[in-house]
Amino acid sequence: MPIAPQDRRSFMALSAMLALAATPMRPALAQQRRLARVITDNDYSGDPDGLFQLAQHILSSAIEIPLIVGSHLPAGSEWVNSETTASDAAAKVREMLGVMGRAEDYTVLAGSEVAIPSLDEWQPSPATEAIIAEAMREDADAPLFYAAGAGLTELALAWLAEPRIGERLKLVWIGGLEHADLAYPPPNADPLEYNYSIDPLAAQVIFNESDIEIWQVPRNAYRQMLFSYAELRELAQSGPIGAYLKGEIDRIDAMIAQLPPSMGFPRTETYILGDSPLVTLTALQSFFQADPSSSLYNLRLTPLMNEGGEYQDNPDGRPMRVYTHIDTRLTFRDMVLKIREADAEPTR
Repeated sequence: MPIAPQDRRSFMALSAMLALAATPMRPALAQQRRLARVITDNDYSGDPDGLFQLAQHILSSAIEIPLIVGSHLPAGSEWVNSETTASDAAAKVREMLGVMGRAEDYTVLAGSEVAIPSLDEWQPSPATEAIIAEAMREDADAPLFYAAGAGLTELALAWLAEPRIGERLKLVWIGGLEHADLAYPPPNADPLEYNYSIDPLAAQVIFNESDIEIWQVPRNAYRQMLFSYAELRELAQSGPIGAYLKGEIDRIDAMIAQLPPSMGFPRTETYILGDSPLVTLTALQSFFQADPSSSLYNLRLTPLMNEGGEYQDNPDGRPMRVYTHIDTRLTFRDMVLKIREADAEPTR
């Protein structure tokens, strides 16, 4: 593969550095800066795709995870019968960390149990202070990503409490309707995209009011993340982590099997691991000119978002990325191999 001129210069400089590292200087390489800091926020007590995302993030040594936030499900969610879904999400994270042998390695907090009621009545959540503190750190040189796989309640609350965080992080969000000039909705699509429906006002705060840079993975892009049941069965054979994750999908399948046929959930050969692009875009970036270069996006001005989650042109909007294609091969091959390696460690 040809190397671009600017990459050749970088490569030659790196080669010289590595040659020097063959001497006792080699340990210094282990101290190089992390690719990114990633706060991961998801409804971990709902669809288990978030647990696959989190496991892969945890096994990605290029990034640092200073905070894991368990966020709430929509009111009256079909996934669980609970009024404490954010606390349930944090408990589910701790359960999985225990399976992974990392129970004491991460700060896990539950967010708000409810959506933001109004801009006049919002209250900080148990996670708000920690999100702000990480964003405002002066001793960290790695960029900060806020990886959100569900609603945007927690980030919106943090920004409302301290707007200065807006220019200090990037949001990677799994959510939002298709952009009409980029993709069509799926057949019989719900009028509200699911993650937007968790807290519409929070999404409007982030899009319409904040100055946060957004990398959006809308519904048409995250629906590309198809992982087959044959692959799930193979993953379960890797050991306790793979078996745990497969068991979480089995739990959802058993619940769906109890629904009447009129609910419209036909048996298929795949499951959508729709939160996995959070890993692709933050941890699986290119070595030269670090960026998620194998995934494709459209650059545009951030639109306004109305109550129905539809987009309205905003000539004063800040630039944002709308991802149209995610590198599924890289994402899932990396996930499977990392889980297999972790399950093979002798301490498990």
